Amino acid sequence: MKNLKKRRRIQIIVLAFVALTVSTALIGYAMRDGINFFRSPSQIAEQPPEANEVFRIGGLVEEGTLVRGQGETVLFSVTDGGASIPVSFTGVLPDLFEENQGMVGTGSYVNGVFEASEILAKHDETYMPKEVVDALKEQGVYQEPES
Repeated sequence: MKNLKKRRRIQIIVLAFVALTVSTALIGYAMRDGINFFRSPSQIAEQPPEANEVFRIGGLVEEGTLVRGQGETVLFSVTDGGASIPVSFTGVLPDLFEENQGMVGTGSYVNGVFEASEILAKHDETYMPKEVVDALKEQGVYQEPES
């Protein structure tokens, strides 16, 4: 009887370990498409990623490279000061998108061009949503940003 209890405990422990391993593998498999790594233009220039890899790129829209009005596709280059990567985007750009403005794009690097599926315009470091400012003022914690 004592030997049977010991064997049952071992079976339960092994079964729990197998279930934990399988669940961890399933979670990892499900998350692989949801994780987009960030790369700077310099990193892309040094080591170009594979064409099927989806990642984020960020930097400033290089001055003089923004081409609009050539159909639905917008062409521009993004730079971090060390390298410049050409970007193509088909869709509607955010209102704040302009040259010398920060941006973050999601897409893939195909044949030397970053083909963006999503573009976000970045604000400067002093930007804070009105609702957050109001909440901080209400609590007496808000400090004016330095210009």
